[in-house]
Parts: sequence; structure tokens; C-alpha cells
Amino acid sequence: ASILCVSCFTGFPVHNLHLYVTQCHVIAIVLCQQACFASLVSQDYVNGTDQEEIRTGVDQCIQKFLDVARQTECFFLQKRLQLSVQKPDQVVKEDVSELRNELQRKELLVQKHLSKLHHWQQVLEDVSVQHRKPPDLPPPGPLAFLEQASASLPAAPLKQT
Repeated sequence: ASILCVSCFTGFPVHNLHLYVTQCHVIAIVLCQQACFASLVSQDYVNGTDQEEIRTGVDQCIQKFLDVARQTECFFLQKRLQLSVQKPDQVVKEDVSELRNELQRKELLVQKHLSKLHHWQQVLEDVSVQHRKPPDLPPPGPLAFLEQASASLPAAPLKQT
């Protein structure tokens, strides 16, 4: 059974009828949603009314919401089908627009990831350069030449006893 009835539309200008029907669907789904929330936060929970009765009431509200949501979905799918038959070029334009938006969103995501990648590559390069850099040496003193020369000599073999 449809929640929206034809009697709602009597006296409404025909050229605006589709807007009124759309508004009725949206209003119906909002009202059902509010009824669901109202049943969930009802004083009956606080006052300790029969839990089974509360559950039944909540289930009924949710079922009504789902029914109205299905009707609303069917309404919009029918409108979409009518549009695709009456104006197929409009549907193609919408699809192209959606694809462009999706492509733009993904391009922004790729740019964001590339930016992060470049940042971490720079961090790794900085760390690598720090590890390759020789440790800071004290300024050379009068014996620096001898110390440097002796460092380049091979180590003397250890005496075995």
C-alpha cells in the first residue's frame, strides 16, 4: 500500500505536480525517520514498559521507514527511466559529468599521494646523506699528519703467545 495517495494532489497545478510528488516522497521518508528515532528515545524505555511491546513498536516504525524508502527509490528510478527514454542525451551528459568528477577526485588523490611520496623520499635521502657523511673530526693539530698517515697503514699482526 502506497503511503502517498492521489488525493494529496487535487487542486495542485499540473505543471508543478512532479515537484509536489517529489516533495511528498522526501517528506514521507523524513517523517518515518523521525518516527523511528522517536520510538527509540521514547519515555516507554525509561518507564520500563513491556520490552516486547517496545520492540514491536520499533520494528513497525523501521519496517514503515523501509517501505517508504523503497517507494521513494522506485519513484526516483522511474523518473530516471523516463528521463533516459525522453532525453537520452541528458543521461549521457550526466554520466560524462559524473565520470569527470570521479576522474578529478582520483587525480587529486593521486597528487596527494605523490606529495607524500616525495616528502618521504626526501626524508630517506636526508637520512642516507647523514649516514654517509664522515663523523665530525676535531680540527687538525700539530700531529694530524702523523695520525692520518698511521691510520692508513695496515694493522700490525697480533703476537700469538
